[in-house]
Amino acid sequence: MGRHEAWPEIRDEVARLCAEFPGEYWRELDREMAYPDKFVGALGEAGYLAALIPEEYGGSGLPLSAACAILEEVQRQGGNGGACHAQMYIMGALLRHGSEAQKQAYLPKIASGELRLQAFGVTEPTSGTDTTSLKTTARRDGDHYVVNGQKIWTSRAQYSDLMLLLARTTPREEAAKRTDGLSIFLLDMREALNDGLTIRPIRTMMNHATTEIFFDNVKVPAENLIGEEGRGFRYILSGMNAERILIAAECIGDAKWFIDRASAYAKERVVFGAPIGKNQGIQFPIAKAYAHMRAAELMVARAAELFEADEPCGEEANMAKMLAADASWEAAEACVQTHGGFGFAEEYDVERKFRETRLYQVAPISTNLILSYLAEHTLGLPRSY
Repeated sequence: MGRHEAWPEIRDEVARLCAEFPGEYWRELDREMAYPDKFVGALGEAGYLAALIPEEYGGSGLPLSAACAILEEVQRQGGNGGACHAQMYIMGALLRHGSEAQKQAYLPKIASGELRLQAFGVTEPTSGTDTTSLKTTARRDGDHYVVNGQKIWTSRAQYSDLMLLLARTTPREEAAKRTDGLSIFLLDMREALNDGLTIRPIRTMMNHATTEIFFDNVKVPAENLIGEEGRGFRYILSGMNAERILIAAECIGDAKWFIDRASAYAKERVVFGAPIGKNQGIQFPIAKAYAHMRAAELMVARAAELFEADEPCGEEANMAKMLAADASWEAAEACVQTHGGFGFAEEYDVERKFRETRLYQVAPISTNLILSYLAEHTLGLPRSY
């Protein structure tokens, strides 16, 4: 596959950086369930984690499509951008809705790598994707808020200094609409860990550094409220579109990695006196996965284009995420099948990437909810939930 994509210089630079972190690096981390500190540090030092931060705050001031190129390339080179991708999409809430004082206080330090903003405290055990039903509360008490509740699947919490936290500031029964009464805060987790915040790691099928978090009277200064109280749900929606588009780009990168690996192996593996790639039973699944990946890639580009133009892009962002996740999973299946028994051997990296890409059928939003969104908001069908 040639370099026909946008941002070729960025992709080449990221590929060079990733070459310093080969499969063995990721395999070792996977065995230990360890966080890729060196990789995240190198990515940050090179300025890639500050891609979306405006230049006036020390960032690169690049558009979302450039961030997509960075994350896609990380996946395509066999790495895992899940270790740090949240910083890119969490940033939007602070950029779009934060005060000038908040931006000045945090963005330069995030851009330089002095601070990491990689934790997004939204999902809860009882509400799941039903965000408006969350129960974590933030009660105003003088010059600060007091937070009580619980979050789950908060990835990278142990390796982040700051968290974007969504909590209920008005009881649901008192709010005019389901979506009212939620607020977002920038929580300094370094202080909170000594003040009622507990982080518990959750071991999962893949090395994703995800956690469960408990808030017991955690104090957040009132000045850390982002935007207006009660409007937090609206603020995170556009960030969720960015999240879907960026993760879709990662899935495209995964699909390319699987297709490259499957194609290379099919050419060199000889059985019954001929390379297995000569068999249509091997060729066709790889070729089909390639076609689906290219189609999904176009949708990701379209969604990013609309996002950058500040146009409505909910439909495209959701479709991009679903189609790209489906494409990466199809490519993963073809790659494992092509490798046969070797697909299950750790040293080939196929089984690791296979486990990692499976996540995106479920997170950050499941395929069924995307279909429900399209049915209701695009096709005008009755709401199904």
